[in-house]
Amino acid sequence: MQRIGIFGGTFDPIHWGHLLVAQTALSQVPLEKVIWVPSFNPPHKTAVLFEHRGEMLKLATRENPAFTVSLVEAKRSGTSYAINTLMDLSSCYTNTHWYWIVGLDTFRTLPRWYRGHEVAQMCDWLIAPRLLGGETIAQSEQICKQVEQQLKEQSFTIDWQLLNIPLVGISSSLIRKLCRECQSIRYLVPELVRSYITTHSLYSGKSE
Repeated sequence: MQRIGIFGGTFDPIHWGHLLVAQTALSQVPLEKVIWVPSFNPPHKTAVLFEHRGEMLKLATRENPAFTVSLVEAKRSGTSYAINTLMDLSSCYTNTHWYWIVGLDTFRTLPRWYRGHEVAQMCDWLIAPRLLGGETIAQSEQICKQVEQQLKEQSFTIDWQLLNIPLVGISSSLIRKLCRECQSIRYLVPELVRSYITTHSLYSGKSE
C-alpha cells in the first residue's frame, strides 16, 4: 500500500516554509508522494485568483519529482471542504494510506470542520508546529492532545504526529504585507514565485 500525503491550503502565496514542511513529511513518514491541493474557494478567506495560486505552486514544486499539484478543487462549485478533496483523490489513487499535512493552527479547528469527525479517521495527520506565536514543542503536543480528546469524547479516533521541522518564521500574510509595502520578498519564496508575483503585480493592490 502506498503512502501519500495531501497538503491542502490557500497557498497565497506558497513560500519556503510550506516547502520545508512538505519535504519533512516526505522523509519523516516516509511518503512516496505529496499532493499539493490549493483551495478553490476556501471558507472564511479571500485569496488571489485560483489560477495564480495554482501556477505559483507548479513553479515552486516542479524540481521535486515527489511533489504533485492537483487542481481537483477547481472542478467543484461552492466552498472547498477537506472531505470532498479526500474522496476525489481517493477515487484516483487506489490502495493508498493517506496522510493529511496541516499546520497546528488549522489542526486545532478540526473538530469544527465540515464533516471533520469523518475526515479525522480517514487519514493520519502530520502536523507542522506553528511557533510564531511562541508555542514550544511541548505546548504544540498539548494542543494536539486536546484535539484528540475532543474527538474521543464523541467516540472518534485520530492518529497524528508532529513534524520535526526547523523553526521558520515565514507566513503568507507576511509576504502579502511586504508586497503591499513594496518591500523585498527575496529569499522568502522561491525565485520563480517571486518573479511571478512581480510580473503579475500580485498583492500590490494592482494585481490582475
